[in-house]
Amino acid sequence: MALVNENYLKLPGNYLFSEIARRVNEFKQQNPASDIIRMGIGDVTRPLPPAVIDAMHKAVDEMGSLDTFRGYGPEQGYEFLAEKIIENDFKPRGVNLKVDEVFISDGAKTDTANFQELLGVDNIVAVTDPVYPVYVDSNVMAGRTGKVNAQGQFDKLIYLPCIEENDMKPEFPTSRVDMVYLCYPNNPTGTTLTKEDLKKWVDFARENKVLILFDAAYEAFIREENVPHSIFEIEGAREVAVEFRSFSKTAGFTGTRCAYTIVPHELMAYDSQGQAHSLNKLWLRRQTTKFNGVSYPVQAAAAAVYTPEGQQQIKETIDYYMENARLIREGLQKAGFKVFGGVNAPYIWMQTPNKMSSWDFFDKLMKEAEVVGTPGAGFGANGEGYFRLTAFNTRENTERAIQRIINKLG
Repeated sequence: MALVNENYLKLPGNYLFSEIARRVNEFKQQNPASDIIRMGIGDVTRPLPPAVIDAMHKAVDEMGSLDTFRGYGPEQGYEFLAEKIIENDFKPRGVNLKVDEVFISDGAKTDTANFQELLGVDNIVAVTDPVYPVYVDSNVMAGRTGKVNAQGQFDKLIYLPCIEENDMKPEFPTSRVDMVYLCYPNNPTGTTLTKEDLKKWVDFARENKVLILFDAAYEAFIREENVPHSIFEIEGAREVAVEFRSFSKTAGFTGTRCAYTIVPHELMAYDSQGQAHSLNKLWLRRQTTKFNGVSYPVQAAAAAVYTPEGQQQIKETIDYYMENARLIREGLQKAGFKVFGGVNAPYIWMQTPNKMSSWDFFDKLMKEAEVVGTPGAGFGANGEGYFRLTAFNTRENTERAIQRIINKLG
């Protein structure tokens, strides 16, 4: 008899975005003439940049020639891409990395979910609240979170409230933690930490031997000067942090799948005897066992992001989305909503009117304005009473959606 991993039975019945899809499909079946504008899930709408497409075509042609065909590649990624990442994403910010500290993968979601496999189930995990659900769910699956209570929170997780009273920034835990997930620019709130804020977290981690799992998937959207693009801009971060990044939102790779994770050589975890072990070596061992690497054409396409043409093209795309973010932010403010984010991130976090529950507001927005967003309650208890909209739709749909919200709900 095969026994189930009972930790999976602790998960919510539906993944957040599956529940959204279910409600939207039900509404469309009942209202076949509806014109739903989707501003919920963080998928992109702009096509891959021409430089990326050209490189991918060339790489596919190489795979069709006996002289240039490639079979299995290195599980941690090709050096030609790792070198481009170091030279373009880190060196200009004063961060020096070695090629074998860069691990190419098929997504930041994948890596943030999988990295916890290297760590013991007795580690105490802290997450911001609201939080990207994958951080919590992957630790639930591992058996690290205990039971869920009536508020939907797990009794062995430490929740760090990100609320208006603390400017949506997490305060340090007051009890022991071993791992903490930080996502900045933040999904879902769209807020950021300054260099001074992040330095305090690095200092805290060093003093308390805490591992920071830093999700920087949205760093390319940062506009303000005092907001760090990488945690490794902070002195001492190499000793306590791993950083996850993605080409998904930066260059439109949501359907192409390419990302990378930085695991410094100095980063350690400890066994029951207090002996230090390199997480870089353990992550390499995990990847070579469980992952066969990203395909050569996709990595060649990702490398093209760093050509002069690629850099200009992705800048135009990011500027396009950030103009959408401005239109959403200012439109919601015009309609009388209180909003956060949308300055250094493609997410706008809005307060629901009259303390309406976030799922009730989801239904109201869908039924009255035919606009779909993401209920804040899906991101944690402190997301209740808030709602997330994304800037990843087309300009036309963004303008239409905001006008509908102003007309129907303003």
